Amino acid sequence: MVLSQTIYHFNGKFCGSVLNIPFVSSSTWDISCKNVANNSRRMKILNLYACLGGNRYKWDEVTDIEVTAVELDSELARLYQERFPNDTVIVADAHQYLLDHYKEFDFIWSSPPCPTHSVTNHFLNAMGKIRYPDMMLYQEIIFLQTFFKGKYVVENVVPYYEPLIPAIRRERHLYWTNFNLPNKLSSRKAPNMNMNTQQAGKIELFLKYHEIEDLVKEYKGKQPKGKLARNLVDYEAGRTILETAVGITRKQNINQLEMFN
Repeated sequence: MVLSQTIYHFNGKFCGSVLNIPFVSSSTWDISCKNVANNSRRMKILNLYACLGGNRYKWDEVTDIEVTAVELDSELARLYQERFPNDTVIVADAHQYLLDHYKEFDFIWSSPPCPTHSVTNHFLNAMGKIRYPDMMLYQEIIFLQTFFKGKYVVENVVPYYEPLIPAIRRERHLYWTNFNLPNKLSSRKAPNMNMNTQQAGKIELFLKYHEIEDLVKEYKGKQPKGKLARNLVDYEAGRTILETAVGITRKQNINQLEMFN
């Protein structure tokens, strides 16, 4: 299976299947995107590097949404679809998908891989694991800052170096956005991030925090379950950020209407 050549569409409609996974071709997806775009009642959201949708969990409580999630790990994509059956889930390279489809959305959330930016690189470097920080993070920030007309959020960890582009820090996360964020995104108390999530019992604290205990039990992929649990964004923070973006958009729309009254 060559992911760069085949896009799988998990929407509950079987147009064909490979290994029992429903899919449509990329050309069919392009047509369906144009059809959905005509429905102005819904906010079209692109959720990149979607994982299990920690950020997305409470979005339905904010406004009427049409979510497209992009995740390269087909097993995570399967579980994401199980969790959010009404979302369109694409197994593809999120970095490339952003370039190809950014104009189709009102709001974009991107959480590029964080390991090469994390402070753990000090320890890894001392142990002989030497690597560059992945500049895809800054490519996406610059691209969205320059070309995207809607609201966006790029999320990552606080890095071991001074961020190359100024960001908003909230707890252990950095957010690059084109709108202001509240000082407090969540009132929930997260588990201690310094604990070893690979130890039995410690993983469960993170799984319960994100409400994914049963879902992760079904995961048959290669990524450590502790890593999956640690990397998810607090769902209350995800909700607060979308509420903020929606509120700003609504206010802008009201102001525009008042100009013509």
